Amino acid sequence: MIDTIRDIALAAIAAILAITLHEAAHGYAALALGDTTARDARRLSLNPLRHVDPMGTLILPGVLLLGQLLTLGRVVFMFGWAKPVPVAAWKFRDPRRGMMLVAAAGPGMNFALAFLGALLLPGAAGPVPGVFTYLDRAAALHPLLSAFLLPFILYNLVLGLFNLIPIPPLDGGRIAVGLLPLKLAQAWARMERAGIVIVLLVVFLLPTALAEFGIRFDPFRAALGRVLPWALRLVLGLAGHHIGPPMHEQFL
Repeated sequence: MIDTIRDIALAAIAAILAITLHEAAHGYAALALGDTTARDARRLSLNPLRHVDPMGTLILPGVLLLGQLLTLGRVVFMFGWAKPVPVAAWKFRDPRRGMMLVAAAGPGMNFALAFLGALLLPGAAGPVPGVFTYLDRAAALHPLLSAFLLPFILYNLVLGLFNLIPIPPLDGGRIAVGLLPLKLAQAWARMERAGIVIVLLVVFLLPTALAEFGIRFDPFRAALGRVLPWALRLVLGLAGHHIGPPMHEQFL
């Protein structure tokens, strides 16, 4: 019981760091491009409390974390958000390009943190077939350290990948607005108000509702199941971990 509480606490810290540093990266990127709005609002602090949204940073991730640990014995999916960092795009020399760079800074921070976590993770003995088998071996050898580092790596990768979905107001949507031709970008940007509803509907509500009728429709989970093992293998490989060839890797 004590070990379970410890693991939940460490995983919660990992999730909060992933979310809040993601938001702080947006503010620092905006400042580098000449917008002081986030700094003036005191949102450049690395203190997680300045970025916490009660529902998105604490309640929803906590419910997902506890529910999966108690029912599945492991965490297979997390979702959450922090208070958005205020950005005044009109202060950038090129507002569209500036917002694109500010948006990209969030996922970029998550991928950098995942790489840092992989660097700190002690390696498992010998090449192990499959990245998840490798992580299980590493966790068995170093349980306390892995109780923090494995969620830290996974949360940062999932958060970074999720935010690259090209629908505003997710970062991928704002990156798309910066890359698309002007007229198409303007139309795409108008999706921002309804975008989060679309994302929540497709990612959470619709798959759950259809599952009640025996219909499997979960495009985000399916895409994540294919991309996450590749991303994990890439990050761990760049950090010097020696993993054997893939063996039916799938994130479920």
